Amino acid sequence: MSENEAADLYDQLLLAEQSCGGRLPAVLNAKAHLLLPFLWDLVHDPRIVDPVRAVLGPDVLCWGSSFFSKDPGSSDHVPLHQDSTVWGLSEHAGLTVWLALTPSTEETGCLQVVPGTHRTTIQHVIRDSGSSMLPFGEEVALDYDLNDRLSCPLAPGEMSMHHALLVHGSHTNSSDSLRRVGFAIRYIPGHVHQIGDDKMYATLVCGENHGTAHKEVRPEASMAPDALARHRRILAAATRVVSKNARGLPRE
Repeated sequence: MSENEAADLYDQLLLAEQSCGGRLPAVLNAKAHLLLPFLWDLVHDPRIVDPVRAVLGPDVLCWGSSFFSKDPGSSDHVPLHQDSTVWGLSEHAGLTVWLALTPSTEETGCLQVVPGTHRTTIQHVIRDSGSSMLPFGEEVALDYDLNDRLSCPLAPGEMSMHHALLVHGSHTNSSDSLRRVGFAIRYIPGHVHQIGDDKMYATLVCGENHGTAHKEVRPEASMAPDALARHRRILAAATRVVSKNARGLPRE
């Protein structure tokens, strides 16, 4: 999309953050498209969904979404990891869209990937880095040389897509004044289901519903009471599954 459209999305994020005292708390940032109508519309945007559908097939669910924001000079970073490690899904068949709302450069801490690592699962550990932007602090147990990593800079309005098993992460934002903000959207094929007895929640963005997920609905308004109540129930169910998988990882 154009940089002006990306700037408008960023302005809407700022308004939502102001209503929450300055930043979206982590509990509201997870599956934020269930609380903010402009994000619900974004995860359905054909400019995003069409290339996703070309990879995943005609039936696509949005499994999750969240902002990744780094202030200039902060220690926040994303350790190298594979997205689907703790998802608890029947297949590692999903992908992540990463949409830049502000400049995502080497200086601001853009996405870095390790090409070829999407072909297999890799052992993860919990290292509990206080500056990790991942909720459980998971990261790959292998050490990759800096030369193994490929940077993926994005201008505002540009997006990347990566496989749910592609090892990736990002460094700190070393700029003096630029905030790095991206919106990550997790998409999965419609036939994928949650492992175990509980049925997952997801948003159908195109195609048919295979009955693998409870249906999520558009928020009535920004942070609407009914939407907040639904979001609490949905997030509690998702957190139980993800936490269980994270607890199964060794600690270092």
